[in-house]
Amino acid sequence: MPVDPNAAAEIVAFEWVPDFARTYVRDVRVRWALEEAGIPYRTRLISALERPRAYFEEQPFGQVPAFRDGTVEIFESGAIVLYIGEDSERLLPRDAAARARAVTWVIASLNSVEPFLMELVVIDQFCKGEEWTQARRPAVVETIRTRLGRLSDALGGRDYLEREFTAGDLMMASVLRNLDHTELLAEFPNLAAYQKRCLGRSAYQAAVAAQCADFKKDAPISA
Repeated sequence: MPVDPNAAAEIVAFEWVPDFARTYVRDVRVRWALEEAGIPYRTRLISALERPRAYFEEQPFGQVPAFRDGTVEIFESGAIVLYIGEDSERLLPRDAAARARAVTWVIASLNSVEPFLMELVVIDQFCKGEEWTQARRPAVVETIRTRLGRLSDALGGRDYLEREFTAGDLMMASVLRNLDHTELLAEFPNLAAYQKRCLGRSAYQAAVAAQCADFKKDAPISA
């Protein structure tokens, strides 16, 4: 669905981020969920460098996204995706057992996979060149390989983590993008194909395009 300034659903997102962060800011996950569910939304853009004091009343940590739709006001991308999925079979199956499995994969992506991948992002991007990263990186990479191996075994030869695409796949494919600056995912062909399959969905492509369209071209003076 196109961004609609009159939509009930609202996402708070950043008005500008450096080039390396574009398409990775986590509001893209929520945009993707809304696109899958066919729900129009509007955006409210804030500065990533000087976050409005009042925003911390909506999101205690000042991060994005935050979400509201006239019924709820919530934050954290996983929680928002699950909320959107409550009324969308494209994200959460109606069958109770299948629904529980999809929710499980959402939580697994955020708890059992992303923290390990984000440690590598910190080492390679945010702390690049610092002396401590040289000693720490090999152990982090090996831990990630182990996690990816377990995930690869769980996926096996299926197209998706369960029988059909769910919110669990949306979150897992998003989380795996933290490895885009490495060749680690390519070591597991089924995972690489899985991520390509998920990110090839038209809803994801629309979400990325919408996020990029919201970014200002030029960096703020304070940057």
